[in-house]
Amino acid sequence: MNYAALSANIQAYTENTEANFVAEIPVFVQQAEQRIYNNVQFPSIRKNVTGVMSINNKYLACPNDFLAVYSMAVIDATGSYEYLLNKDVNFIRQAYPQANDTGIPKYYALFGAQSNDANELSFILGPTPDAVYPVELHYYYYPSSIVQGIVTSVGAITGGSGYTTGTYFNVPLTGGSGSGALATITVAGGAVTVVTITNGGIFYVVGNTLSAAAANIGGTGTSFSVPISAVSNANGTSWLGDNFDSVLLYGSLVEAYTYMKGEADIMAFYNTKYQEALGLAKRLGDGMERQDAYRSGQYRQKVT
Repeated sequence: MNYAALSANIQAYTENTEANFVAEIPVFVQQAEQRIYNNVQFPSIRKNVTGVMSINNKYLACPNDFLAVYSMAVIDATGSYEYLLNKDVNFIRQAYPQANDTGIPKYYALFGAQSNDANELSFILGPTPDAVYPVELHYYYYPSSIVQGIVTSVGAITGGSGYTTGTYFNVPLTGGSGSGALATITVAGGAVTVVTITNGGIFYVVGNTLSAAAANIGGTGTSFSVPISAVSNANGTSWLGDNFDSVLLYGSLVEAYTYMKGEADIMAFYNTKYQEALGLAKRLGDGMERQDAYRSGQYRQKVT
């Protein structure tokens, strides 16, 4: 099931095609995805990255999409993988208190944000690396949403002329193949100078040209435009939509019916269906995908 089919099914099941409701469907879907990914550890929500540990630097930055660690390994000069043990920050601080406590790292801990970037996490290593070591991190992350064509960046701005100086928030963007995109727009010297996407909307494609009504950016001006340079999930597909669409559909319906403040019995029905689908998903992600017949044997049901 792709995003277009999922959106159509949500509208059909709820019998609701009202414009404001349809505009919120991406939110329903993304909230459902977040619920599912926090309930089931599918292999599809793990990824590997490689990097380097810097000499005499006990800190290692986390990837931007990092959620939780699966494993961390340092690669020594022979190419061998040495897996680090996860410890508490206090253990590493006490075990390696001095700046000259260096060597090939054996332990790591999730340290928290660094002062130069309060929004990103980092690891602390023990002992402090005594050389530049390659490192492989296996970690959990949120995969791209099934929501299709969300604007993630724009290109060079054609500023236009005659606009009123100021900063305008949540400005609806017009044009292109999609809908729902919003931006913060800054005007200086009569022209648009900055466009910051605050809501990427849906169903846009790279190369679409966006603009905004003059009424929403000061009331005067003309000829402002900006091209879309990148969108997320141009095809509107995802691992979950391709392999376990029932849990995504019913999870989205729970969110949608909550938004509608629907009747309690219908809400209970959708939630029951969601829990049933989630149980099957957990059987796959937390069970079948973590074993094989050679090691675990095959399931055998007694013949009666």
